[in-house]
Amino acid sequence: MSKQIKSSIKIGSGAGYSGDRLDPALELMKRGDLDYICFEGLAERTIALAQKSKMADPSKGYNELLTYRMEQLLPLAHKNKIKVITNMGAANPSAAKMAVAGQAEKLRLKGLKIAAVLGDDIYGNIKTYMDLPILETGRPLASLKGKILSANAYLGYGGIVEALVNEADIIITGRVADPSIFLAPMVFEFGWNMNQIEKLGIGTLVGHLLECAGQVTGGYFADPGKKEVPELWNLGFPYVQIDRSGQGYVSKLDGTGGLVTRATCTEQLLYEIHDPRHYITPDCVADFSNVEFNEIEKDKVSFTGATAKQPTDTYKVSVGYRNGYLGEGQMSYGGTNGLQRALLAKEVVQKRLARLPFPIEELRFDLIGINALLDQGLPSGSPIEVRLRVAGKTGTAQQAQRLANEVETLYTNGPAGGGGASKNVEEIISIASILVPKKDIDISIEYLNI
Repeated sequence: MSKQIKSSIKIGSGAGYSGDRLDPALELMKRGDLDYICFEGLAERTIALAQKSKMADPSKGYNELLTYRMEQLLPLAHKNKIKVITNMGAANPSAAKMAVAGQAEKLRLKGLKIAAVLGDDIYGNIKTYMDLPILETGRPLASLKGKILSANAYLGYGGIVEALVNEADIIITGRVADPSIFLAPMVFEFGWNMNQIEKLGIGTLVGHLLECAGQVTGGYFADPGKKEVPELWNLGFPYVQIDRSGQGYVSKLDGTGGLVTRATCTEQLLYEIHDPRHYITPDCVADFSNVEFNEIEKDKVSFTGATAKQPTDTYKVSVGYRNGYLGEGQMSYGGTNGLQRALLAKEVVQKRLARLPFPIEELRFDLIGINALLDQGLPSGSPIEVRLRVAGKTGTAQQAQRLANEVETLYTNGPAGGGGASKNVEEIISIASILVPKKDIDISIEYLNI
């Protein structure tokens, strides 16, 4: 790379999911002295739903909060020379690039280079892979023929690094693996490569610690009376300071809520990791089994011990497909004998649904507050309120509507005292996974100068 290699960089986490808060990210950009901030905003179903949105309107398909976020963060990125990397492009990075450019022009910002990384969307070639087995079921992908609406490969750091080489300031991707978004700046700045595979393991660890934003600063850690977290309402997002040798620490800004400890880092380390010794990413097969965290001062934790093996020759591809419709209805019962009335309502709906001339799959009857999460039988005492939820999967939206309607009709058809009725019908988008050869995927980048 024809650039001066930095001795260390600081990378901030701007989001841990598609609808995350923005103010902790803005605070990081104001006071964190960052070089990079990365916004992770994709989950398996998120991109399938984005593809559905794009099908309805070719100018859409990116994260619905993209323009809101960019309106507020672009001035800070421009002023403080912070590079922004995000997968909020979802199913339409090209349109997202144009939307960001529009925000920059509206803000009268000049001298920004915006890049869109393409190549993850292989929906146009999905027929090529119909014989491949679905990882979750072992059945061929052809078993979903006629239902598939999206297919996106989990790309690695390559396209982002190329955009950084070409001096992009704002980089928008589609489906790039979560840790890869954070690994890319390290590869670019430090010149790491496959001959330094252990460094890629360290960078993947950093990405994994940062990818869920507030989780590592105590958000998902908090459990009152057991694991206390100060000022959870003011939770700060994390950043990592790291040098080219792979030494560094994770921390948060002074004056923000939350905490960074060995425990918060350890919980995040194990989050969504099936095998810490063999964590497969597009960039490497990371080994976290010897990772150690050390609290070097308050809210500052160093990390050692991460390494990796060479990557596989395939990309995981997330295939979104239409999987029927959800019909749902809810009704509340309160006061004396409320539980018994809810149980009677359940019996009524159960018998009514059995009379319908179509099948209902995965039918559930939940007493919210009693057995909706953990079915441990009915309580010995009588609760003063309970909410009945009925939900099931049907083949058509009309069938799902009939299911939902049966719950609503409890209003006047008894039992007594039902209120707060709600009903909902939505299409079910499910996900299947296949492995596609990396050689089949062509990555390209679009640029726009403002």
